[in-house]
Amino acid sequence: MAEPCNAALRSGPNNRYRVLEVRAVQGEGRDPEKHLAVSASASPGHTELCVLRDSWESIPVVPGDIVHLEGDCSSGTWVINEQSGYLILYPDLLLSGTTVSHSIRCMRKAVLSERFRGSECASRQTLVGTILHEIFQQSVTNDLSPEKVEELANKIVYGQKYLKEMYHLKLKQTDIMQEIEEYLPSFFKWTEDFMRNPANQSKMQLKLEDKTGDCSAKVEIVDILDIEENIWSPRFGLKGKIDVTARVKIHRQHGVQCRIMPLELKSGKESNSIEHRSQVILYTLLNLERRVDPEAGFLLYLKTGTMYPVTGTRMDRRELIKLRNQVAFYLMHSTYKSTVGSQQSQLAALPPVIDDSQACKYCSQIHNCFLYSRAVEERIANVSFPPAIMPIIEKETQHLKPSHLEYFSLWYLMLTLEMQSGDSKKGYKNIWMIPSLEREKAGDCVGNMIRTDEVQEVSEGQYLHSFQRKNGAVPGANLLVGDRVVVSGEENGLLGLASGYVREISATKISCLLGRNLSKLPGSTTFRLDHEEGDCGIGVPFENLSKLMKDSPISEKLRNLIIDFHKPGFIQHLSSVLPPEAKEAVASILKGLNKPQKQAMKQVLLSKDYTLIVGMPGTGKTTTICALVPAPEHTEKGGVCNVTEAKLVFFLTTLFIKAGCKPSDIGIISPYRHQLKVITDLMARLKENRVEVNTIDKYQGRDKSIIIVSFVRNSNDENLGALLKDWRRLNVAITRAKHKLIMVGCVPSLCRYPPLEKLLCHLQSEAMISFFKTVLWEGKGKNPLDRR
Repeated sequence: MAEPCNAALRSGPNNRYRVLEVRAVQGEGRDPEKHLAVSASASPGHTELCVLRDSWESIPVVPGDIVHLEGDCSSGTWVINEQSGYLILYPDLLLSGTTVSHSIRCMRKAVLSERFRGSECASRQTLVGTILHEIFQQSVTNDLSPEKVEELANKIVYGQKYLKEMYHLKLKQTDIMQEIEEYLPSFFKWTEDFMRNPANQSKMQLKLEDKTGDCSAKVEIVDILDIEENIWSPRFGLKGKIDVTARVKIHRQHGVQCRIMPLELKSGKESNSIEHRSQVILYTLLNLERRVDPEAGFLLYLKTGTMYPVTGTRMDRRELIKLRNQVAFYLMHSTYKSTVGSQQSQLAALPPVIDDSQACKYCSQIHNCFLYSRAVEERIANVSFPPAIMPIIEKETQHLKPSHLEYFSLWYLMLTLEMQSGDSKKGYKNIWMIPSLEREKAGDCVGNMIRTDEVQEVSEGQYLHSFQRKNGAVPGANLLVGDRVVVSGEENGLLGLASGYVREISATKISCLLGRNLSKLPGSTTFRLDHEEGDCGIGVPFENLSKLMKDSPISEKLRNLIIDFHKPGFIQHLSSVLPPEAKEAVASILKGLNKPQKQAMKQVLLSKDYTLIVGMPGTGKTTTICALVPAPEHTEKGGVCNVTEAKLVFFLTTLFIKAGCKPSDIGIISPYRHQLKVITDLMARLKENRVEVNTIDKYQGRDKSIIIVSFVRNSNDENLGALLKDWRRLNVAITRAKHKLIMVGCVPSLCRYPPLEKLLCHLQSEAMISFFKTVLWEGKGKNPLDRR
């Protein structure tokens, strides 16, 4: 699919040309060339000529494509050859260095990775790699001693940040820590060799060729300027997060050079592979957006501490840009119009399947690759598959019926068309293609902002920034609290510095919670805050479509219901799912609903599989759905309970028992008797129910190895009640545990009780609770604990 006719075209350094005509030219005694008639004007008129020579002639380009041209233009003619110039196909489609490097071995994998971005399965190797990256980055940024690095490693591994992933992978923190410790000596050696070597001592010698041909160089890392530096480059159609951006001194016989260079970290096997080197070369191109050409970068293998210099030569950059263009071509031409009948849109073939069964076996995109082959490409003429791969394709998709394959093909097409139709209306490209003043008038941006106040680290990886208008007031309706924004610099090269959420807006200031700390940028930097309009939402349906076709029991059940129209099941009698003590609570929820809404509520309660709520606009569907997810705290006959919290307590208890804890060593405490009854009813499901559930008063003078306290309150009701105001009761509750204390409750609600507020503030000050703001206060106003 070509770019829409209303695509922004322009000449100059940031040019965008539309290809009007493509001609293959074969001169006598000369190599073949490709001549493109291009125009930077939407209206008919002035055209220019772009001549593609040498290997550029093989670039896939057709009329209607949008290109960016780099190089010299003389008398309206561009010449791009092996020695000079670049053609970037669809430059506003920013592809990551990882995607381009994947295309070296398998172009098909690169294309599928862009469509199904969440398909990379979690693994021990990737988790360990992520943790190692964080330890290394924090260590070199803060110039930590070996003792401090070990302390940091323990803090990260035994902290909460990666606990969910470890639980999902059934990994123990001790096992992960043992593996991490194997890497630390290499960290220390690299730091001593490259960062702590005084200028008068021998530096580590590397083969790093300069323009004079001198290969011998001694490298010294002088300063760490940034970690995970995010760079968008519409000039080259690339984007990336550079692991480490460092100021480096290169000592040669003829003098010393100082450069800012990218450092790519790898935690896997030391291979110095072409894919790894290609990522570094692409990062040298990204650096051109913000600073002078670094000409080279470094590839560091964390397991051994070996660092390889990687030079970004013209030839390497050229070949990688050509690969990037091929990926872009397949992505932008993923559909075509049928030449017969009503000319309906059809899915196009992907790049060919490679003839390498071993590589396919371990590919993260094997499911999507073979699924697309069966569902789409088997019906396309002139598409063939390697004979050795065909049996594997059949085996991987044998669980799917023809109706399932048709469903996949239809909805893949629908999602692709939806994505294509949205490209012209929204997208990140508006940030660099439309000036902030123009975007501001359209209500999509606030520009001309400077950073004020100190940046506050609200929680790990979350930084609160305050921006103030350089002159004038902030436009009132352009951004709202909770909006997702992309923060960029007004000057070229500072695109996509960080993204996050609007936290607070006043007449003169906007506060944003961002994923990166921008305090290292010069104080004079002028920012623009753009409402994020990217395609972040379209990736989820593609991923869901892929999961629906998996060979798993849950996917099979969903296919039966969604594709094969199996009837959903319903329970016959409401009394079997609604206990008598909950009837009054449900009745209070139903107050204010009309008869059809109450009938819908009942049907949902009886549902085993799903219930579809259908109605015209304004008939109250949203009201009904809101009533289905009521405030979890209910009061009935003087008793207070919180069913959701009770279920969470039950879940935690079962986890402890599965982990080997004796039920008799676990105690559950709540200040409210009705909550204890709800929890006791849940505990009755356990085969061996010896978990003691009791009030605070009954636990006076007694203790257990594990205590779970359920505070219940989750309400804005002005009637606070007296139980949670009693500091003596609170003292009893939190001192009954011999080894582990777990408190379950809603922090904003509990902070309304002075004893609990004081306790929670203390826990936060001691860094014993780290998830408050991330989970509860992101985009929801001020943290209650900030009232200290």
